Amino acid sequence: MTRGETPALLPTAIVGSLPKPSWLAKPEVLWSPWELDGDGLVEGKQDALRIAVQEQQRHGIDIISDGEQTRQHFVTTFIEHLDGVDFERRETVRIRDRYDASVPTVVGAVGRTKPVFVEDARFLRQQTDRPLKWALPGPMTMIDTLADRHYRSRERLAWEFAVILNEEAKELEAAGVDVIQFDEPAFNVFFDEMRDWGIATLERAAEGLRAETVVHICYGYGIEANTRWKQTLGSEWRQYEESFPLLQRSAIDIVSLESHGSRVPMELIELLRGKKVMLGAIDVATDEVETPEEVAGTLRDALRYVDADKLIPSTNCGMAPLPRDVALAKLSALSAGAAIVRDERG
Repeated sequence: MTRGETPALLPTAIVGSLPKPSWLAKPEVLWSPWELDGDGLVEGKQDALRIAVQEQQRHGIDIISDGEQTRQHFVTTFIEHLDGVDFERRETVRIRDRYDASVPTVVGAVGRTKPVFVEDARFLRQQTDRPLKWALPGPMTMIDTLADRHYRSRERLAWEFAVILNEEAKELEAAGVDVIQFDEPAFNVFFDEMRDWGIATLERAAEGLRAETVVHICYGYGIEANTRWKQTLGSEWRQYEESFPLLQRSAIDIVSLESHGSRVPMELIELLRGKKVMLGAIDVATDEVETPEEVAGTLRDALRYVDADKLIPSTNCGMAPLPRDVALAKLSALSAGAAIVRDERG
């Protein structure tokens, strides 16, 4: 991550989504339908990308992402461009053992006949000289967002998706993306599968990349289903104990996790010693804006378990459901909090 004027210490980033402009999608609604169509939608998405870049830079974010401005859903927008998945044939499935949702169905061999996000990434690259990060759904989270009536094997379908993701990631890299992120919230739920083949399929998705790679594991958007689930997890959330030791030994460069406002014990980060850590220092499940000192406090706590040159302050998860002014204020708090700690360390 060397493009532009990125600070060497504590560079800031967002994990996933930013709120979309109201003329593009309904505000504060997760996975809202588009307000535009045809050529107007194409133009609107590009305008939203420009705004996302400008706002991230204006509010002090160092590693720029698309804010998921060109996609409705962090998983299915990728899947809808693949062969073998029927979006008209829908079934209700349990998503990450938390809530029921109507999802598309795998009806044949999955395949990618053309790039999905590469043109968007190329356009984004033209808007900034700062490092770019692009997020893709991870293989296990993809299969958990579908009904499979073809492979009838979660593992086999995950391996197929890993190959497809690797193809997309390599083309994103060629388009100028510096950091490739794979979103795997399913790692916080399906521990046996994660150990048996989840980490391996993730590594296959990242195979051969020169870009830095991230796996993002969180407790989800600040929506009711996730909030109810969190209330069942007790006084300490220790799910990361299952994934962190395996990821510490993996080929993935950076591990992204939820921290601020959660009940995750900070000492669990010690299990990642040697890896870079993208630490969620902004709570996306509340409209209350953190103070810079609160962010700095979270970062200071984390620095007991991760070296300063390996810490990337970030948000816990995506911010699409938040009011835009709240999300942007949170970005400013993240940047200011990182600057406090950066100054303290000279």
